[in-house]
Amino acid sequence: MLESQHFLALQNIVGKEDCHNDKAHLIAYCYDATRERYEPDTVVYPQNEKEVSAVLKYCNEHKISIVPRGAGSGFTGGALPANGGIVLAMEKYFNQILEIDEKNLIARVQPGVVNKIFQNEVEKRGLFYPPDPASQEYSTLGGNVSENAGGMRAAKYGITKDYVMALRAVLPNGEIIRAGKKTIKDVAGYNIVGTLIASEGTLAVLTELTLKLIAKPKFKRSAMGIFDSINDAMNAVYKSMASGLTPVAMEFLDNLSIRAVEERFHKGLPIDAGAILITQVDGDLPEVIEYQLNALESKFKENGCKEFKIAQNEQEEEDLWFARRNVSQSITIYGKKKLNEDITVPRARLPELLEGIGKVSQNYGFKIPCFGHTGDGNVHTNVMVADLKDLDKGHEAITEIFKLAVELEGTLSGEHGIGLSKAPFMHLAFSKAEMELFRSLKSAFDPNNILNPGKMGL
Repeated sequence: MLESQHFLALQNIVGKEDCHNDKAHLIAYCYDATRERYEPDTVVYPQNEKEVSAVLKYCNEHKISIVPRGAGSGFTGGALPANGGIVLAMEKYFNQILEIDEKNLIARVQPGVVNKIFQNEVEKRGLFYPPDPASQEYSTLGGNVSENAGGMRAAKYGITKDYVMALRAVLPNGEIIRAGKKTIKDVAGYNIVGTLIASEGTLAVLTELTLKLIAKPKFKRSAMGIFDSINDAMNAVYKSMASGLTPVAMEFLDNLSIRAVEERFHKGLPIDAGAILITQVDGDLPEVIEYQLNALESKFKENGCKEFKIAQNEQEEEDLWFARRNVSQSITIYGKKKLNEDITVPRARLPELLEGIGKVSQNYGFKIPCFGHTGDGNVHTNVMVADLKDLDKGHEAITEIFKLAVELEGTLSGEHGIGLSKAPFMHLAFSKAEMELFRSLKSAFDPNNILNPGKMGL
C-alpha cells in the first residue's frame, strides 16, 4: 500500500483526476495478455514529459517502484506491477502523431499511438510503416519498441528496431534525454536508442519516437501452400528464401492450428493438411508480383507442396490473413491453460526445431500447436494444459523446448520479450558473466531499481 503522503504528492504532480488508488483502477491495470494479476498501489496518468519527469524523480527519491504501461497487450508480464507500486499509464495523453515528414520519410509520434492507427495515417500519404504485430489493432508503438515487436511482414521488411531512428526518454532520476537523430547516418556516441529498444521499460520511460518510413508498394498478392508434413513445409521455407526470394511474409500453421481455426471460424482451411504456409509478395509492377508467385510455387512444389492456391480476390486474401491472425485465440479449444512461447531459430534449423517439439509433445502427453513467422525463424509454440494439476508438467515441457531452441542456436523470444514469464529461463541462454553485464547496465540507468523491477531476471 502506498503511503498517503506519497499518494498526495503524486496527485500534486499530475492532478487529482489523473492519480487513482480506487479498486476499479487497480483492477483495470493489474493484468495483461498473460492473465496473471498483480495489483498496483496507484495508477498515474501523466499529461506531458514534464510530469513524467517529476513522477520519476519523486519515485526515485522515495524508492517507489514504477511500471510504464501502454495497452497492456504483452504476453510475458512486462507491464505487470509484480512489486506493487505505481503504474505509469501512457495511453491516455501520450497518443498523438506529432509529425509525418514526407520529404525525409520519417514520423514523430508519442508512445501511446496505436500501431494500426499510425499505419493507416502514413498509408494515406502513400507511405508505409512495415512492423505489424498480430496485436496491431490495439498495441501501442511505445510497447512495440519496448518489446522490439515483429510481425508477419518481418520476413522482408525487418522488425521494430529497424525503424526506430531516434527517441526521447526520461531516466529514473527524472532527467530527460534525446537519443539518435533524424539523419540516416549517425555514429556519434554510444547507441542509446538500440539499448532502449527491447529493454521492456526497465531503463527509461519513452516519451517520443522518431520512426523511419518507406514508400508503400503499389501491388500485393497472397497465396497458400498446402503440405502433407510439417517437415516439408519447414524445408520449403528456408530453401525458398535461400534461393533469393524475399516474400513479405511466410507464415505457418500446423495441423492442430488449422483444425482449431476451422472449428472456430470456418475459413475453408484444409483440415487434413500436415501444415500450410501463407505467403505474401509485393512490388510496384504487376509482372514482379507474377514472377514472385511463380517462383514461390516452384520452390514450394520442389519441397512437397501438393497444392498452391493464390488468393483470387480481396475477400480470399482477407480470409487467409484472418485465419493466421486468429490462431492464438482459436487453439484455446485444446486446454484451459496455454503456455505460449515465441522461440526463434535460424531458418535452416526449423525442420529440427519442429521435429524436436513433436517429440516433446509425445513425451509429455500435451498437444502443442505451433504456428508463426517462419520467414524469420520465429515459431509460436503453445503447450496446452487441459488439467491445471498438470501445470508443473507443462512448465517442464516448456523448459525442454527452450533448451532445444538454444541448442539450435536460437533464442528464448523473438518478439514477446522476457518480462516475468521467461525470467526463470534466462540462465539457459546467457552465461553468468552476460547476466552480470545486464545487471550492470540496469544499475547504470537505474541504481535504485525503481523502474519495472524484477523483469528479464534483473
